[in-house]
Amino acid sequence: MDAKELYDRYLITSMVAGFEPIVVERASGCTVTGADGAEYLDCFSGIAVVNAGHGHPRVLAAAREQMEKLVHCCTYVYYNPRAAELAKRLAEVAPGALQKSFFSNSGAEAIEGAIRLAKQFTRRRELVCLTLSFHGRTVGTLSITGNRGRKKGFGPYLSGVAFAPAPYCYRCPLKLSYPGCGVACADFMDHVLRYQTAGEVAAFVAEPVMGEGGIIVPPPEYFQRAVDIVRNDGGLFIADEVQSGFGRTGRLFAIEHYGVEPDILCMAKGIADGFPLGAFIARPDVADAFTPGDHLSTFGGNPVCCAAALANLSVMQEEQLSAKAAARGAQLMAHLEGLKPTCPLVGDVRGTGLMIGVELVRDAAKTPADKEAKEVRRLCREAGLLVGLGGALGNVIRFQPPLVISPEQIDRAADVFASALAAAR
Repeated sequence: MDAKELYDRYLITSMVAGFEPIVVERASGCTVTGADGAEYLDCFSGIAVVNAGHGHPRVLAAAREQMEKLVHCCTYVYYNPRAAELAKRLAEVAPGALQKSFFSNSGAEAIEGAIRLAKQFTRRRELVCLTLSFHGRTVGTLSITGNRGRKKGFGPYLSGVAFAPAPYCYRCPLKLSYPGCGVACADFMDHVLRYQTAGEVAAFVAEPVMGEGGIIVPPPEYFQRAVDIVRNDGGLFIADEVQSGFGRTGRLFAIEHYGVEPDILCMAKGIADGFPLGAFIARPDVADAFTPGDHLSTFGGNPVCCAAALANLSVMQEEQLSAKAAARGAQLMAHLEGLKPTCPLVGDVRGTGLMIGVELVRDAAKTPADKEAKEVRRLCREAGLLVGLGGALGNVIRFQPPLVISPEQIDRAADVFASALAAAR
């Protein structure tokens, strides 16, 4: 039996709407190769994970070297040198006063731990999040996810969660237009705190750029105003950088675009270039709120994953991948913006760095073109280009390639996408 047949017989896949029909045999840089020898330009990076490219030699070498020494010891029972070194490096590169890290295995675990820490520090029990947000698939992270499509069928969820309107300018929930709106969605945070909570908000949890919601980029003023309102009420700010972190948006962390320092920052995906690792980092006073027994992880801070993450950070800095993401993102955005005058399917082009979304619509009323988006993705794949598909309405094509993508590969991706749009029309 081939991989597809084995999947059908032995893996739980009924929750997947549809697989891309590719049996992935190997990958290098920005190229994915199927078992049939077909090659694809990867512009999705395994959902924004391999930011330094598939199989970066330095990351692989660091992991191999560590595997020969130690694979597992439990970072929270014994002293793990690689975890200590990585925590120090994260403190050096994280914004503001963030200094102490806790390591987990995934982004959802990082968010869960950050929420627990915020509640422990503030002695409060409520949370404020955003509509259209996505923070993971555990009960806790789904409770703070503002996406019905992800939550349906699995409630009831945790109580004590309020939702503020997403800063989604293309489909403003307040029916206003930026900049004339005065960023009313940020000011609405005061209304949420006053009328949707019991006055016990521990933290505001938000993605600086919303990934699964459809690559939603808030206005420049949004976070300063919204976070100020929450802090004046006594709450903390938790930045969910699981998808937007590690150079993806043209800065090491996306929140750096907004001039706001989080109290806790969560990361995963791009942290170790494909090795499973998550973390949250906090100010020392916040971090020290945990007491013995409050939190732990058996596999969190795995020595091999930490070694890979250390090498990945060095690669990012020495190869200036954040700057490359900004440059290549601007190049791709120019291509995509150029499609709007001639292609009615293109409703909105938005993004920052190499975290870019193209929202497809059927008409001037912005009717979501979800079926057309699926067709565009299929046509791209058949032409050798892998893109993502997402958004709360299922109509956003996502471009999130490895940050090592070349100018020539950007041009090729744009050309293939333009042809797919034309064919889908």
